[in-house]
Amino acid sequence: MHYRLFYNVTPDYAERRKEFRNEHLTLAWKAYEAGELILGGALADPLDGAILLFQGDSPEVAERFAKSDPYIKNGLLKK
Repeated sequence: MHYRLFYNVTPDYAERRKEFRNEHLTLAWKAYEAGELILGGALADPLDGAILLFQGDSPEVAERFAKSDPYIKNGLLKK
């Protein structure tokens, strides 16, 4: 099964993400190496959102990523 994780970013996302980008990318690379993350990226320029595509037996793969993602944990996304 495939699961999409949509990110709706805050207006200051582009500036604030620099602080958390390495941690976010490390998390994404690990998920990719585990065969869970298929692809991900920005939706528009200017940056106003992003999408990540996961595969797994349940939505837990995307949920686990989201719970660990520093962008989410540090308020860079709209609720």
